Amino acid sequence: MSTENWEGQARKAKDLLQNSIPKQWLVSADKLPPADQKNVEDFPRKSGVLSDREISITEKSATALVAGMAAGMLTAEEVVVAFLKRAVLGHQLLNFATEFMADEAIARARELDAHYRRTGKLVGPLHGVPISVKEHIGLKGRTCNAGFAAWVDEIASEDALLLQYLRKAGAVFHVRTNQPQSLMHLCCDNNLTGPTVNPYNRTLTAGGSSGGEGASMGFKCAPLGVGTDIGGSIRSPAGFCGAYGFRPTTLRNPGVGTKIPCPGQESIRGTLGPLASQSIEDLDLFQRALIDQEPWEIETSLVPIPWKRVAPTRNMTVGIMWDDGCVRPHPPITRALQHAKEKLLAAGINVVDWEPHRHDHGWEIVSTLYFPDAAANQRVVFAASNEPLLPLTEWALNFSRATPLSIPENWALNCQRDSYRDAYHALMRARGVDFILCPVYPGVAAVFGESHYWNYTAVWNILDQPGAVFPSGLVVDPVLDAVDGGYVPRSEVDAREWAKYQPERYVDAPIALQLVGRKYRDEETLAAAGLVAEIVQGRE
Repeated sequence: MSTENWEGQARKAKDLLQNSIPKQWLVSADKLPPADQKNVEDFPRKSGVLSDREISITEKSATALVAGMAAGMLTAEEVVVAFLKRAVLGHQLLNFATEFMADEAIARARELDAHYRRTGKLVGPLHGVPISVKEHIGLKGRTCNAGFAAWVDEIASEDALLLQYLRKAGAVFHVRTNQPQSLMHLCCDNNLTGPTVNPYNRTLTAGGSSGGEGASMGFKCAPLGVGTDIGGSIRSPAGFCGAYGFRPTTLRNPGVGTKIPCPGQESIRGTLGPLASQSIEDLDLFQRALIDQEPWEIETSLVPIPWKRVAPTRNMTVGIMWDDGCVRPHPPITRALQHAKEKLLAAGINVVDWEPHRHDHGWEIVSTLYFPDAAANQRVVFAASNEPLLPLTEWALNFSRATPLSIPENWALNCQRDSYRDAYHALMRARGVDFILCPVYPGVAAVFGESHYWNYTAVWNILDQPGAVFPSGLVVDPVLDAVDGGYVPRSEVDAREWAKYQPERYVDAPIALQLVGRKYRDEETLAAAGLVAEIVQGRE
């Protein structure tokens, strides 16, 4: 590592980003929305940068784009250029990117177009689809700093394995995206790139740790994105930004080539997974394109389970979890769940209430296992550049115990983890519940810096159950979502989260929901989520 201090390292990261931005598509400051304008989601239509055809292209799903290219109605080059233009606008307003790769992306698109003209065939199921990528997922020859100043000079020797498979399927990588310091916030801020904000309300966070991906999807800078999730890091950004996201069961998607400060920590595994701007169908497209290539033949820790084609069915039971028993959701979330229940019942879906099972116990296990070394590895990386810790970094690192877990202590927690998984699975079977519909977070997107409560997502990480997030189609309404002044919180944590809610703080924020399935039932979970999303959004 360079001997420069963290500020010098941060300047390198900032310069890399600034030098990579395609300047021809920048909008002058006087034509941008004013700084105090919260909702900028529709700016691409007003900017004059994109043509009507390009607006139409960037509002199509990945599935539709591939179909258009297969029919010769679209070229990969025009698709990539349209999304690059939109991404530049998005970055000016949201600060979501860490590096643009415009020249390489356009060159790759031209290769794909040449292949199509020569053969009349697509390269693969993701032919010409622009995909944004979270920065700590390595790309050959490019910096891979994971949000740490000390790692700014680190260069990936090859593409992460997952990206190799996506590239073989025809994907085009056009922009890399921001993440929080330490990779352990449900917010998105670091000392290198700075904060990433929400396209629907720029006083709110885009989520974390895949916050740049959340903003990318919410602003439609790409139809698909790649994030990582160890405590909600795909699902919270998707939910906060009105997009779609999927956390698969661990060891289904390859992880080799992802840079993290604690490699080899296996008690609570993270996983890579997709985000999408338009549909659950695109999440399935991503998973199918990846797993059909049998990545377990290279990354042998993966389970060798082919991706099944699963048709959605109404013959299922959905349990609605109104509350996790620890922290009460804010009024908009409860309204969205009630709305979902009414829509599902009207559509003939069997709906029951789900009583959560010991989610406080789940949090005690997962929060302890996040840093079994008492966050020593993280602190060593920070010390290497004397980088100051941000408040939410301190917040997360303090989940750990004061001293590292002993080997027997770690083993005992692993046993508790496994017993908890078995008990939860047994309860779902005993109650006849196939899927659990629940909040993504106690509220909608958190006010920047306030994303403290993780357990509406993290509990499913310790249980290792797949979960898909989708927008309900509703947004915060100050009239419908008034404060319940009579609520008496159950604990200090409950009181802290409840006190944050005032509807005027969350104007225009989309309301998301999460559908959770059983372990290794990833395909069934996505199929069910696709149907549930269509019903809840009124698109069925």
